[in-house]
Amino acid sequence: MIEIKQVTKSYEKNKKVVNNLNLKINNNEIFGFLGLNGAGKTTTIKMITGILGIDEGDIFIDNYSIQKEPLKAKKGFGYVPDNPEMFLKLKGIEFLNFMADIYEVDEKQRKIQIENLTKLFEINDVLNKKIESYSHGMKQKIAIVGALLHNPNNLILDEPMTGLDPKASYELKNIMKKLTKENKSVFFSTHILEVAEKICDRIGIINKGELIFVGTLQEMKQKLEEDKSLEELFMEITNNDK
Repeated sequence: MIEIKQVTKSYEKNKKVVNNLNLKINNNEIFGFLGLNGAGKTTTIKMITGILGIDEGDIFIDNYSIQKEPLKAKKGFGYVPDNPEMFLKLKGIEFLNFMADIYEVDEKQRKIQIENLTKLFEINDVLNKKIESYSHGMKQKIAIVGALLHNPNNLILDEPMTGLDPKASYELKNIMKKLTKENKSVFFSTHILEVAEKICDRIGIINKGELIFVGTLQEMKQKLEEDKSLEELFMEITNNDK
């Protein structure tokens, strides 16, 4: 479970990138976080994960404050950033063992997880190569595998489908669904509205740092009194908020 309570973030004086955000992502659900470029999606995710500080409010991961108990909070999630250009000088297997060490995954379990996940995402044959030699899609896959190694209670993904081939996207969506069946939560931002429409239990739309809608697709249709696709409804609700 992820709970965001009255969170505000400013990069410049009097310019709030995220303004008084309140949001709860429950166990057993896939929550899609939608918004135009610059709406505050990535800033919110970076505050949830502790990468960015919070000006006001607090964020809780399974009831642990990301500010007051950061280590306990961070052990409760796996995170895939919007840019997989990280640890480029490490070999794939070195990166995965590094992630397993951070999350204290024992030798037996990490071996099983690494073998199964890298085969699933078809990168098992490049683990002894440096990540800097990987394609963008392969870097995305290794980041996803690293986030999943400790079987997290909460999976946080920032534009996770970018650069993935159709098979990898399919496998990731299956993993997301599987996690919710295990009483876990998935929180992800995406520009691919068709994906959000198909797999999300609920969605939230942020615009200019403020949450303008939270609920199911059906609830959005009822609110706007229109039976349209998520893409059409998204454009309408964000245009209405200008």
